[in-house]
Amino acid sequence: TVRRVLLTKTKSLRQRLQEQGLLESYLEQHPYNLAAKYFPGIAVEPLENYMDDEYFGTISIGTPPQEFTVVFDTGSSNLWVPSVFCSSPACRNHNRFNPADSSTFLSTNDTLFIAYGTGSMSGVLGYDTVNVAGINVRNQIFGLAETEPGDFFYYTPFDGILGLAFPSIASSGATPVFDNMMMENLVDRRLFSVYLSRDGQGGSFVLFGAIDPYYTTQGISWIPLSAETYWQITMESVTINGAAAACSSGCQAIVDTGTTLLAVPIRALRTLLSSLGASPSGEISCEAASKLPDLVFHIQGKEFPVPPRAYVLRSNGYCTLGLQGMDVPTEEGELWILGDVFIREYYIIFDRGNNKVGLSRLP
Repeated sequence: TVRRVLLTKTKSLRQRLQEQGLLESYLEQHPYNLAAKYFPGIAVEPLENYMDDEYFGTISIGTPPQEFTVVFDTGSSNLWVPSVFCSSPACRNHNRFNPADSSTFLSTNDTLFIAYGTGSMSGVLGYDTVNVAGINVRNQIFGLAETEPGDFFYYTPFDGILGLAFPSIASSGATPVFDNMMMENLVDRRLFSVYLSRDGQGGSFVLFGAIDPYYTTQGISWIPLSAETYWQITMESVTINGAAAACSSGCQAIVDTGTTLLAVPIRALRTLLSSLGASPSGEISCEAASKLPDLVFHIQGKEFPVPPRAYVLRSNGYCTLGLQGMDVPTEEGELWILGDVFIREYYIIFDRGNNKVGLSRLP
């Protein structure tokens, strides 16, 4: 089976709202709380962090197959798509699953509720065949959205979400797609890997059950997980020009394809912005941005640099740093989210068989 899902990069929600002159009013109505996604024990997903999220792939559900565009999100664990039972405006302009058109659909009386930073999504759970990159996962449990309150989803370019984190954080105890792939022996290895291209368009993918050697020529650094919830690891520190800039006594970090930027504890964010010469909102002159140093993440005794070309976002002649503030208290200390800004610099292997994350620096 071909196991590679090609991901398409499109204009982000932020860009499209900006072009329509809707961004300011949208942000007022949807106050930003990225932290909500990571409160332990509750599968809360604040979808504001999809504001800049641009990588989507296609899956199908049912017999015959009904196609959906989804975000492959290593920061959550549920699969859900809009359904024909949903009359929210957000459902009406997206693909909706119709169980009556699928001969393999099994209904349940179980409900699914996922709270978002800007509202919530609710619906029912059902079982059907889900096809991901040519892999048929039979009897996969998934959410059929019946309400998507607010206008957030209305503007998103994707239909639903396919979560790739651990079962322990799945809402309603639903078994994640990759867990079923492993249980049904549909993948050669109990891992998947992600490549997000830097250029404007193609090449990005999620590869199930394999590591593509083309992307690991620099070797792979294996990092054990510190928790089996999100893809969570321990970082020793973050340095700039050899000096500790943040996380100086160690901190936790989550590798999350569903977050675009680097999410940083508020106090650390202030320190980083001032030491990099940016304004409190992260703006910086593009001239100054071209001379910035690498941000270096120290993990497992190794250095993982993120150069300015990765963390400086350029749009219409303006430059901002791809950092956002977030405070999530965890028992192990402060939490960072290594989103797409970090992931674009590394080929990342999510290894469920050994509960490790593999990082290979991209040339």
